Amino acid sequence: MEAGYDGAALASGIRSRTVDVRTGLAMHVLEAGFDVENRPCVLLLHGFPELAYSWRKVMPTLAAAGFHVLAPDQRGYGRTSGSDDRYDGDLASFHILNLVEDTLALLTALRVRRVAAVVGHDFGSPVAAWCALLHPQVFRSVVLLSSPFSGPPRPQAPGAPSPMAAICASLAALAPPRKHYQWYFSTREANADMYGCAQGLHAFLRAYYHCKSADWKQNSPFALKSWAAGELAKMPRYYIMDLDSGMADTVAAMAPTAAEASSCSWLPNAELQVYCGEFARRSFQGGLQWYRSMLDPDAAARLQEFSGRRIDVPCCYIAGKSDWGTHQSPGALQAMSSSACSQFRGVHLIDGAGHWVQQEQPAAVSELLIEFLERAV
Repeated sequence: MEAGYDGAALASGIRSRTVDVRTGLAMHVLEAGFDVENRPCVLLLHGFPELAYSWRKVMPTLAAAGFHVLAPDQRGYGRTSGSDDRYDGDLASFHILNLVEDTLALLTALRVRRVAAVVGHDFGSPVAAWCALLHPQVFRSVVLLSSPFSGPPRPQAPGAPSPMAAICASLAALAPPRKHYQWYFSTREANADMYGCAQGLHAFLRAYYHCKSADWKQNSPFALKSWAAGELAKMPRYYIMDLDSGMADTVAAMAPTAAEASSCSWLPNAELQVYCGEFARRSFQGGLQWYRSMLDPDAAARLQEFSGRRIDVPCCYIAGKSDWGTHQSPGALQAMSSSACSQFRGVHLIDGAGHWVQQEQPAAVSELLIEFLERAV
């Protein structure tokens, strides 16, 4: 076993190292299946608030199946350094197209010419999707977890409010008034609210991971009819928050009991402490910059230039049955399966998993990934 994080050990066969890349980062990477040359590569991209560590239970199985597996801490996260994470810092460097460049730079530094599959979870999902859409000669297939990709955004009429600005105005007019979590994550106060919360990082992250998992029995997701305030407000408050509440207070109301926390087999306290240690050292702001960039009008305009393009490599979608992420953007999964991907290979919803599907049910996710790769590679 090789130490990769303070106070934790990685499974046998996983190593931790740092790689300097041309986009100015020193990227921390977890790696498995590196002991045999010329293996097909699988690149795993984490979401928020996670790390490369979130793939720890999947990596050994993929390596045993014959793959070279890479999982980086992405820009702004964990032990990857070199990014400007300040709220008033270089926001443009967190644009999703630059995140794609980070992945290409990592592959170049490691002399990996092709990736059998790029796999993205949560906010790593759109990064993976854009990798495949823009560079199909490098990323030969793509698997998206917990966040479907509906294709590049369509150009907006000059002066029209963004979809997020419009929905936030509608949500604020509800009784009681609400707000979208992505808008909240883009505000200056979000980091301080979570990083400096009264309950402490351990209790905050325990509650956050709990309420978005299958362990929180109130998670019974269903398809929403439209991108309208009344429909979105049907989702739990960790998605559509009370207007005057921060995320720390929101998830505190959904926190597990002490018995529930101690019996959490998919994220025991020793593993949760890895996340606590990394975010305590770095704060959440690097990850929150991704949300700020996503909602920036200039950043959106850059993506609209690719409107109409599709992902033309094999693609599939995996999520937990208890994950609202599949439905939070009404119509996205349908668009992904019908128009955004020309070689769509199916939807897989896993029992006993919520949003953290590769941690909650790693064996099922690994089996689906290997089956997909056997057909796609």
